[in-house]
Amino acid sequence: MKDALAIHRALLEREIAHEIMRLRHPVSRADDLPHALGLAPGRCLAVRMFGCAGAATGERFLAAVITLAGGTPPLERIRRAVGARLVRPARPDLVNSITDYAADLVCPLLLPDTVPVLADQDALGHLPDEEIVYTATGEGWTALAVRLADVYALSRAKPMGQPREPLGMSASVRAG
Repeated sequence: MKDALAIHRALLEREIAHEIMRLRHPVSRADDLPHALGLAPGRCLAVRMFGCAGAATGERFLAAVITLAGGTPPLERIRRAVGARLVRPARPDLVNSITDYAADLVCPLLLPDTVPVLADQDALGHLPDEEIVYTATGEGWTALAVRLADVYALSRAKPMGQPREPLGMSASVRAG
């Protein structure tokens, strides 16, 4: 299983500023991070995994959606974004086997290339790219603190919804 150490090593290789935080008490779901960290839910991310059937071929695949802890985007929006004819929450055993993360503690980083990753801009659009956000690491005792722009870039997330600005575009890039 992927864990905080695997994420830490991958971020160090890319020279990405981050912090692996030890939680005061373990969590069993990413939705519990705000309480465990003493933060507002708007600072914590969760990854929702969906089983999809392709519209043209019926091919089955998983899709990941990055959203705020406690939130779940509408299935119809996900279906349109990934071009599927059918979308439903993925079974935990399938999430575990394909992502190599605990199903309710999926990190948006280090997901397989075969898993399309979407960023729910209706939920995340208010956060500046430079904001430090917190996400699960695949294990219940730790969380990852990292810039939202780095989450977007490293996860290859495509916007879903109405973004205010292009994903991963920092203030310095916009200004110059």
